Parts: sequence; structure tokens; C-alpha cells
Amino acid sequence: MQELAVTYSIGEVAEKFGLSIPTIRYYDKEGLIPNLQKNTAGVRRFSEDNIGTLKLIECLKNAGMPIKDIKQFIQWTLLGDETLDERYQMFQELRISVQKQMKQMQETLDTVNFKCAYYQKATEDGTEKFVKDEMHLE
Repeated sequence: MQELAVTYSIGEVAEKFGLSIPTIRYYDKEGLIPNLQKNTAGVRRFSEDNIGTLKLIECLKNAGMPIKDIKQFIQWTLLGDETLDERYQMFQELRISVQKQMKQMQETLDTVNFKCAYYQKATEDGTEKFVKDEMHLE
């Protein structure tokens, strides 16, 4: 007896990822979700593999990768082992980019933390005068 694979509707997928249905349709139209099946009525049905692809797409987008580069990556995966070097290089470059973003965000957080401490002290004192003197600020 053949076991039926669990599939998900586009609405279920949209809710799971916090994406709009038009965004998911766009990904499909752009060829970012290979092997996405449709039922006899033409309705998209998402497999676990398709869900994994969407997770990766969202990860790559969060890392700042443009859709055109994500599309290139997906095309390379479909070509198989002959594109392993290209995919490896792509992820090495992405890692460097994400590390730079994280460094910038850490610097931003450091400034925000400093300002939180500054204004906490100023509000406790009821003035900035003493905080500026203590922190040697102008």
C-alpha cells in the first residue's frame, strides 16, 4: 500500500512563513521552488522539499542575497554536482557579507546601549549636565 505524502496549501505555507500568497506565487513564477506540484484543479501543493526550499530562500533573503542570485543558486542546484564549486564560492562570499552586516549591527547596538545608559542616568538625575560631565561628553 502506497503512503500519501503530506502536502500543504499555499495558505498554510504563507501562514507558516509569514509571507503573502502573492510573494509565494512570485517565487514559483520565478522558478525558485523546483518540483512544485499542482493538483488536478491546478492548485499548488507544497511538499516537505518545497518547504525546505522556502526556508532556504528566506534565509538567503535575510542574509541580503538578491532574488536574481537566489534564482542562480536554485538553477545551479538543479544542474547537480557540476556546480558545486560555484555554490561553494557563493556561500563563502555570502558568509563574508553576513559577517560585515553583523559587525555593523554590533556597532549599532553598542551605540544604542550607550545611549540607553546615558538617558537612564540623565532621567534619574533630571538633567543631562551631570551625565555629560561623568561621561566627558560635550
